[in-house]
Order: sequence, then structure tokens, then C-alpha cells
Amino acid sequence: MINVKGKVKKRSLVMIVIVVFFIISAAIYYESLFKPVDNNPTEKEVVIPQGASTLEIAKILRNKDLIRSEWFFIFRSKFYDDGVQMKAGKYLLSSNMTTDEIIEKLKEGKVVLDTVKFTIPEGFTVSQIADRLQQMGIVKKSDFMDEAQNGVFNYEFLKDIPKDRPDRLEGYLFPDTYIIKRGTSAHDIINLMLSRFDEIYKSYIKGKETNVGMTTDKIVIVASMIEKEAKIDKDRPLIAGVIYNRLNKNMKLQIDATVEYALGEHKDKLSLDDLKVNSPYNTYLHYGLPIGPISNPGLKSIKAAINPAKHDYYYYVAQNDGSHIFSKTYIDQLNAEKKVN
Repeated sequence: MINVKGKVKKRSLVMIVIVVFFIISAAIYYESLFKPVDNNPTEKEVVIPQGASTLEIAKILRNKDLIRSEWFFIFRSKFYDDGVQMKAGKYLLSSNMTTDEIIEKLKEGKVVLDTVKFTIPEGFTVSQIADRLQQMGIVKKSDFMDEAQNGVFNYEFLKDIPKDRPDRLEGYLFPDTYIIKRGTSAHDIINLMLSRFDEIYKSYIKGKETNVGMTTDKIVIVASMIEKEAKIDKDRPLIAGVIYNRLNKNMKLQIDATVEYALGEHKDKLSLDDLKVNSPYNTYLHYGLPIGPISNPGLKSIKAAINPAKHDYYYYVAQNDGSHIFSKTYIDQLNAEKKVN
């Protein structure tokens, strides 16, 4: 006699095993593919070699603790979007990404461009630029300074620069934000900054030198002093006017920033000994412009040097808020200094 109840019970048991298997499989599948390994957002650098197989890619990701299972990753990649071709390259991936998110990134080839961005503020000197680039691990300061002094660069505006100038490219490394490939040489970084200045030169300086009766180099020297002296934009053309007025009267410029450049340091207040420093940059000691620019000026200071304000001021003194009091006579200047102090 056939034991019907036994067969039914056996079939039910098989069905339960199958259902439990699928539930467990589904849970493992979900856990492996749709849940990240953890919630850590820290990105890890992952390099996928050219021609790497899906298995090789899975092993790389597993070794970096970015996926839970190599085989589930392979399985998912085969069926993801009807199959996917993952691209070689350098990626930034984190363990809080799901498997699908990782596959999508590798599929689209969203590689990390091996670049670095740096910003040079208006008024930085060549030495300060070199310091910043060295601190960022981009280039050695010594290499940068040597290239700035001795490198060969073919730009029209450089023809005015005296060959014996101590700081040859001071004033011409245009302040801006730059993006370069890691490993870019000092020569190429400087060339990039000079090419940016060339754009400014062609747009704002070239052909306008007659506005102030100056060569390009002298305009840059004036702009570099404006950059270091002016804290407020509206003062830039006024300070430019004072510089040109004093030059036209054959008065010493007596600009503190030129002394600081000669000293190689910033001081809140210059001493009498500081003002006597023997340097061709010291405008307290020498008449006319300093031998070269004292900083790398921005566009606003360059514009002010080309278009100075027309006025009768010959003096100015800085106030605590960064603005300046402008005076026509030395007596007025002394009174302005008393107000400030």
C-alpha cells in the first residue's frame, strides 16, 4: 500500500528546503550586492590594470575590502545592464559604495585625473610661490627658483627685462588658480603662469603703454607696488596717481613695501635702520622706480598702473581699516599720520 501521507510530507519538506534555500540565497545576494561593506566614506585609491579580467578586478576590490564576495561581484557584473565592460585606470572608491555603484563607476571609466590644483594670491613674490609649491609637494623650491632665474621662455614682454636683474621673473608669474598634472616640471609650471600673464599683457597692457609713458616692465613694477600697498580696490588708482606724481616731480617714492622686499620680510613698522638698507629696491634710498617688481600683481593693480587717478596728492598713510588718507602737502601728511596714530 502506497504511503500517500509520507510522500506529501516528503514533498513539503523538499519545498520548505527549496524556499529556505532561496530565501537565504536572496539574503546573501542582497547583502553582497546591494549593501555596502560598511559606512566608511574614506576613499581608497584603486588601480585597474589594462586588460584585467573580471576575476582579477574582483580580487583587487576584495583585497581593498570594497566588496564582500568576489564571486557575487563577477555574477553581478555579468548580468548588470546586460553585461558590462569595465575600464582600466585609477579610481577613488569607498567601502560605503554598493556593488552596483562600484560597477557603474568602473563601467563609465570615472577615473581619477592625476592632477593637482594650486592657487597663487595677488601680491605673492616668486619666493612665496616656490614655498607654496614645495609645501604642496608639487616641486622643489630650489628647482623653481633656479628655473625662474635661468630658464628660457619666449614671450614678447620679457624682452624689456634687464638681463642682470636679480629676480628676473618677479611680477610676471600671474596670480591665479592653476590645475596641472602631478610631476609637471618647474619649467612647465612657470611657462603656464607666464602664458596667463601673456593673456593679460595682450588684453590690457600692449598698446596702452603710452597712457603713462612707461614700458611694459615699468608698468609691472608700478603695479607690483600698488598690489603691496593697496588693501581696498578704490585706493589702487589713487596710489598709482601718487606714484606717478612723485616720479614726475623727481621725488623719492618712499614706499615701505619696497624696503620690505629688500629686507626679505614683512614688518608692521620699519625702523630707521631698515630704511637705510642698501638695495636697488629701496625707494627711500634711491630715486625713481626700484630695479624690478616687488610682487606679482593681479589684474586690478595692473589696470590701476595703466589708468592712474588724476589728482594733486603726493602722500598717503594707511588707516587701521586698510584704507588710506591722501594728502597734497607734507604738512597735511604729518597731520594725517597723527590722526592714524
